[in-house]
Amino acid sequence: MEHLPVEVIGNILSHIGTARDVVVASATCRKWREACRKHLHTLSFRSDDWPRDITTRQLEILITQTIFQTMGLQCLSIHMDSAHEFAAAPVIAWLMYTRETLRSLSYNVRTTPNVNILEKCGRQKLEALDLDHNSITGVEPSYQRLTCLKSLSLRHVSISALDLSLLLAACPRIESLTLDALEIVTSDSQSLMELSSQTLKCLYAKSIGVDKIILEADNLETLHLNALNLDLFELIGKGTLKHLKIDDVSVTHLDIGESMDHLQVVDVSNFIMWPKFYQMISRASKLRKLRLWGVVFDDEDEVIDSESIAVSFPQLKHLSLSYEIRDGLLHDGLQGSSPLENVDVLELGWTVISEHFGHWVFGIIERCPNLKKLVIHGAISETKTREERQMLANFTSFIVCLMRKYIQVDVQFEYE
Repeated sequence: MEHLPVEVIGNILSHIGTARDVVVASATCRKWREACRKHLHTLSFRSDDWPRDITTRQLEILITQTIFQTMGLQCLSIHMDSAHEFAAAPVIAWLMYTRETLRSLSYNVRTTPNVNILEKCGRQKLEALDLDHNSITGVEPSYQRLTCLKSLSLRHVSISALDLSLLLAACPRIESLTLDALEIVTSDSQSLMELSSQTLKCLYAKSIGVDKIILEADNLETLHLNALNLDLFELIGKGTLKHLKIDDVSVTHLDIGESMDHLQVVDVSNFIMWPKFYQMISRASKLRKLRLWGVVFDDEDEVIDSESIAVSFPQLKHLSLSYEIRDGLLHDGLQGSSPLENVDVLELGWTVISEHFGHWVFGIIERCPNLKKLVIHGAISETKTREERQMLANFTSFIVCLMRKYIQVDVQFEYE
């Protein structure tokens, strides 16, 4: 180790998980202290990494001393639990000392008074900003401009819809935006959030307290909506969307544009499926992965049949389906003869097992001539009636026969 250059030692120290371990390691010898001072580029402080009896004041001093011993910090992560509320002065000192070299900041620190992160990091080289349990007010795009920022993540942040829109406008190079459990400050009875970005490629939105979201993004490729209750979600763009994921979302009107030419992945779970939505995604002729899991159909007599899947998605390779198969609809779901020619991975599941499930599995497999892998997902309750136990036994026997017939298929089971 004594022959390693200090630059290499600095790089090794930067890959250590916690600042506490870095402090211990840097005390090894003079060479390691020099590497820590001149070539350390990453530091991570978490309250869980320190003794529980350490005081807030002691933490402030320790973090200050450690940061001020570095000369070119690029990645800084500070996450403190609610038991620690810092004074604003030392936090501002950390940010001011590192801001000229900092590329990534992950920040969850409660301070009195609140520290304006945008004011301290604006017009600098920051490329990734992750804020947690913070509040943002009075955004000034002309002054607090984040010209290099590519990734912005806001979790448990209080911000107005207007300030969020202005913040996005202040990031001319942003590509990834995460909005998780935001508290949107608004005085309107129906809150509207309007966002616009010409560079945004990925949006993840979860648990946002608004009724309407309108997103204008000409280059959006990935859209993930999770745990939302909306009247409206509208995407205005140029049909660049490649990945669409919707999980546990209730939305009255969903519009992701007319063009589906680039859509490759659709993943929908815990969602009320209505005909217009399926018609919308059925235009995605280049779709390679389709997952409809735990969906409920708006029309009780509605069913997604394998024929429409085969015709609409000729390039499909990975198909995942799980929904309740009601009496009288099994035949409708398996009608037609068009094969799922390219599907090599098939995932099928139930929430409540029925006598129809085995026949449905067999019907789908018959349409997949090039199938390589089958995964059966199921939910098994602790107490079973005699009828349920018999259905499970019949299904097990059915699968054994199926495996004998399709010996080339790798069959796996995942039960909850």
